[in-house]
Amino acid sequence: MLKYLKKYWYAVILAPLLMIVEVYGDLTIPKLVARVIDEGIAVQNEAIVNEVGLKIILLTLLMLVGGVGCAIFASIAGQGFGAELRKDMYKNIQSFSFANINKFKTSSLITRLTNDVTMLEQLVKMGLRMMVRAPIMFVGGIIMAISINARLGLIIAVVLPVMIIIAAIIAKKGLPFFNIVQQKIDRVNNVIRENLIGARVVKVFTREEHEEERFEVANNDLMNTTITGLGIVMWIIPVISLIMNLSIVAVVWVGAKLVGVNGFEVGDITSCITYITQILFSLIMLSTAIMNLARSKASYDRVKEVLKEKSDVVNGENPIEKEIENGEIEFKNVCFAYKDSDGSYILNDLNFKINPGEIVAVLGSTGSGKTTLVNLIPRMFDVSEGEVSIDGINVKDYDLKILRENIGLVLQKNILFSGTIAENMRWGKEDATDEEIEKACEIAQIRDFVEGLPEKYNTLVGQRGVNFSGGQKQRLCIARAIIKKPKILILDDSMSALDNSTENKLREALKKEMKDTTVVMIAQRINTAKNADKIIVLDKTRIVGMGTHDELINKNEVYTEIYNSQMEVTSNG
Repeated sequence: MLKYLKKYWYAVILAPLLMIVEVYGDLTIPKLVARVIDEGIAVQNEAIVNEVGLKIILLTLLMLVGGVGCAIFASIAGQGFGAELRKDMYKNIQSFSFANINKFKTSSLITRLTNDVTMLEQLVKMGLRMMVRAPIMFVGGIIMAISINARLGLIIAVVLPVMIIIAAIIAKKGLPFFNIVQQKIDRVNNVIRENLIGARVVKVFTREEHEEERFEVANNDLMNTTITGLGIVMWIIPVISLIMNLSIVAVVWVGAKLVGVNGFEVGDITSCITYITQILFSLIMLSTAIMNLARSKASYDRVKEVLKEKSDVVNGENPIEKEIENGEIEFKNVCFAYKDSDGSYILNDLNFKINPGEIVAVLGSTGSGKTTLVNLIPRMFDVSEGEVSIDGINVKDYDLKILRENIGLVLQKNILFSGTIAENMRWGKEDATDEEIEKACEIAQIRDFVEGLPEKYNTLVGQRGVNFSGGQKQRLCIARAIIKKPKILILDDSMSALDNSTENKLREALKKEMKDTTVVMIAQRINTAKNADKIIVLDKTRIVGMGTHDELINKNEVYTEIYNSQMEVTSNG
């Protein structure tokens, strides 16, 4: 983690140095106060009172500069550390493959990027202030107290081990709760996220009370766990305070007997009490720091888990930085299984070839592996066995960025981002002109709708596209993929919300305007698939049929069954 502080090295150096200035003042002032009492007030020497008093004032001002300066530079280092760490985590998350993304819950990633990073930010700030101040004050206070009177130092020798043992016992019992607390925060965030995303579903099914109860359970669970953990560790402060006060009583009692012996004066008792107070308070600070350190360990582990997670889809050595020229796709003996599964194949022994410019439909029952199949083409996943090639080159040999820039992929879940329609379109092509945006929308059969809006292409898109219907979102997502003029266009069930007329127009526009683009579409409806140049039929992880509609109908059992079931529904409707 230290590498995230390199950029703020000056703050990391200055903060402890300025804290040392403040601690020096804290350790020096009690001696000066003792001198004021013994050499000034006791003998009514006004000159000493003024002289030493001025020194105390100047030293206090110096301490002010040290304390404020340390706080400023510690904050710069802490906030900078958090910003650099969060940026690195976010960058790493962006590199994740679909398999990596599936490993972490979205709510957990949000907690790690916010709450856990903030915890580590606080640890850095505390480290540059409290963890510098407390040890120096602890050791310095002991030295100064013993230098005044060794017998009073024995009180410290007796008290310290007792305090350390008590603090260790309390910390050992309380700290395990803080790891659980972070998990409870994940749970609360997950409930909130699901509820906000599914707010419309909740209202449709009038499940508000159920969701309130679910949130209350998670929220109370977090509260109770936090209270339990804090309730245990908070005993440290009152217990140490009690011991500290008893120590002060002991110092006064012993010191009163020593006054006048070997030059020991009343001022020495005062300074010794101050030093013991400083020693015990520094021990409280150390205990608090150690507890926060242990608590931050849970956050550190969770952050490290994200940082150490490496994408299982990366560029090979010397990747081919070549544009896709034709868009020919071939699957050779392809098998695929998810890495965290029991090893069962989702796709098994797939062999087929798609010629440049063909429109190919992939049909099959739910769970047959259709989405997984198309995700292998742009390497959202890598095959477990076999090879996927484009234009005769294994997709693993392409430069990953160039490969994906040449493939347009419209996911099954239509996601639009906050901003205008035009800004969403430029996700597909950053420098797209207004004419290119209009043309892409025309092909996707959404231009008339957009141009009928008051703000046209400057219309703001609500969160996740809530101000558009399902069919409108699908067509906008298709337009966004079309705008970069890909050599391969993949539509993952991206026409399911369109009526037959609009779907036919879109399909005809694709064939006419993008005749050199290879189109692979997952279809749920026979109407979507039947006009394709080729239909691939999947069933139970394998290809069970391939050909045109005329070749498959009445000759392929699975395809015929799908056809008959849909025709029956249509006729009954």
